[in-house]
Amino acid sequence: MSSLILLIITAVSTIAVPAQRTASSTPKKAAAACSGAWTGSVKYTRTQSASDNKTVQRVSGRGEDTRDWEMKYQYNAQIAVVESPDRSRGSIGKARVDHKMTSVEKVLAVESNSCDRGKTWKQMTGTSTVKTETSGTAGGLDANFNIGVNADGTYSVSVGIPPITGTATGSQSSSYSGQCTAKEGKNLTMPATETRIDGNSMTSDGTHRIDPSDPNRASGSFSRTWQGITETITWDLQKCGAPLRITDLKFEHPKFPNFNDWQAIIEQTGTIDGNLVKIKATVLNASGETKFADVRFKETYKGDKWDGARPDAPLNDNVASVRLDAGEEREVEMIWDSSGYSWFDDGRPRLVQRIKAELEENGKKTDEMTKNLKVAPKPVVLVHGLWSNWQQAWETWQNILTTSHSYDWKAFAVGEKPEHGRMHTGEYFMSNLRTESIFANANQLGRYIKFAQEDRNAWHVDIVAHSMGGLIARQYIHQFMPTDSPDGRPQVSHLLMLGTPNQGSPCADVMDLVYSATGTTPEAIRQLKPSVVEDFNRRITNRKGVKFSALAGDPLPVMCKSLTWNDGVVSVPSAVWNIADNATSKNMHDKLTGTVDFTNFVKPRLAIGPKGDHNPEVRAPGAALAQRNGEVSFLKASFADVSREIPTGVLDHSKIAKIAPKSTVEIEIPVEAAPDLGITFMADPRVSATLVDHTGVVAGKNLAATPEAGAWFRSIFVEKPVVKGIWKLRIENTADVELQLILAVWSNAAR
Repeated sequence: MSSLILLIITAVSTIAVPAQRTASSTPKKAAAACSGAWTGSVKYTRTQSASDNKTVQRVSGRGEDTRDWEMKYQYNAQIAVVESPDRSRGSIGKARVDHKMTSVEKVLAVESNSCDRGKTWKQMTGTSTVKTETSGTAGGLDANFNIGVNADGTYSVSVGIPPITGTATGSQSSSYSGQCTAKEGKNLTMPATETRIDGNSMTSDGTHRIDPSDPNRASGSFSRTWQGITETITWDLQKCGAPLRITDLKFEHPKFPNFNDWQAIIEQTGTIDGNLVKIKATVLNASGETKFADVRFKETYKGDKWDGARPDAPLNDNVASVRLDAGEEREVEMIWDSSGYSWFDDGRPRLVQRIKAELEENGKKTDEMTKNLKVAPKPVVLVHGLWSNWQQAWETWQNILTTSHSYDWKAFAVGEKPEHGRMHTGEYFMSNLRTESIFANANQLGRYIKFAQEDRNAWHVDIVAHSMGGLIARQYIHQFMPTDSPDGRPQVSHLLMLGTPNQGSPCADVMDLVYSATGTTPEAIRQLKPSVVEDFNRRITNRKGVKFSALAGDPLPVMCKSLTWNDGVVSVPSAVWNIADNATSKNMHDKLTGTVDFTNFVKPRLAIGPKGDHNPEVRAPGAALAQRNGEVSFLKASFADVSREIPTGVLDHSKIAKIAPKSTVEIEIPVEAAPDLGITFMADPRVSATLVDHTGVVAGKNLAATPEAGAWFRSIFVEKPVVKGIWKLRIENTADVELQLILAVWSNAAR
């Protein structure tokens, strides 16, 4: 995998290592016997916060003073525990301290006063803010360290850190308004002043116990809290340990949306596939002399259920070299691209990634440390289409994602939490509810993508869009998607379109002619017209590196004046358009969001392992036709230009009718001689239609409770010459409510 991997070593901790150091001809000294001194690392933290918020009445009784005060104190010390120089079995500590304390006090005074002896009154205000800060950093400090082990194996650890010199700064500002005599505010700044920062000390409670099976190691943590102060001491110590060792391994990722804000990864939460991860190994030189070390980062499969026998693999081919003086402890960093690491390359979910740091001295491994890192799949943003809503289209998808990977694979259906974005596309089939433009809905999609990124701390998302949702997603990518991603990859990694009318639907033209008899065409129909989508395609062209994939439904051979395989709303050529990665399904339009097409089409394109292609799409779009099992799946289809608008007057007959509950009506259809006859209608799935010719013989059916009844545009086609006469369409309403039917009759189908 051509992943983005950078190697970073903190500047204060590295030097160029001479190439000849491992090839020295100096005879090696015999290894000295272990003195029994404890060596390792101890971390001490002290945090404190306090606040005071109160409001008091002024002496005049005409106002009040509100005071808000907050103080924060943070003290961190890292102590390297090394053997004392006299090798007397004793240990000494070398500490690095980082300290910061801030105090902010804000006072707001409000009082009603009169400037004309009580004739009129007005509100006068005054505000003041006082800020102070004390900070300091120091390293190489001599620190007290002690570990006392009792006969029963219990022990306590104690440290004492000396005071350091820091800097104190401060500022004061004030402002006033409404005074009878204008009063000017002031801004004062206290110059940086040297100050003393007290040291700290702590001893664990003595309840920790040495493990008899590993008597040379002591590790643990102890905390206590009182009066808003929390102290914690954490230690990892060894007797007779290697002079060079790894004392810590941790992971960070940038906090969205600030790429420079690197934060520790919480083990239970993990990171998101595609995020950059900073891997940090802390190396300790517990000896009394300068050491040179090499650090290698690897992925390891040891302990994995399926791949435990696989050898470790380097995360990169570089080696981080570092020099450490006696008693020094340094961090080595590497930025790692996590793309693909939520999956194995065969599509299996990878629930945890095991990362190992190995430490070498003169080509010989001296220590290693392994920790788990959870890498969850990118969030999937789900975009519904026309006459739909998030619940109707995507309600089951969180369960589908959970079953396919884990609960960490999150679905974000646009509109589920409307405060973060909601599209208006008509809500349900044949609805007259308000609809917004594709442009406006794309704006709402952008809001929801940002919500998904913030919720999951994901720098990249995938989009699965149904029907017109694909056009909305295309508009978002072209118009709104940012182009300045800090890692060079697009915000949206992959757009998968399910039954998207990328060239519109000719049925929209047919139904527009029917609607024109009653007034205006619904916006939902207008946006499906090929001429409207043709204009859309001229304007919306920029994919910005996003991978596009298209799924076309092809269960039906006829739609609106043409013999073209379709899903009841969109033809195969319209769905495929010029998208090179495409496939077909035998499902109807409204069933393309089901588990079958998720398994066969969606998951294989999202569950991409580390060796897969995670780079932006750079290939020019191809005009490939959808295939199934290597063969074109629409054998009798017409490939006429479906982007053209059907001219006015092609319909032989049209009608809009209402059918009472549990009733049957017959509509007479005057038929002229023609090479074929087609009927397309829009109706609730609970409506059945039976076409009877002029002799009383049934010529075709489209019945309720069948898959075909779920299509928006339902058709009955007579593929033979017809003679002039009066045919009948028998309509049955099986529901308990009145339903509407919109009917168009046509002939001379395109072949």
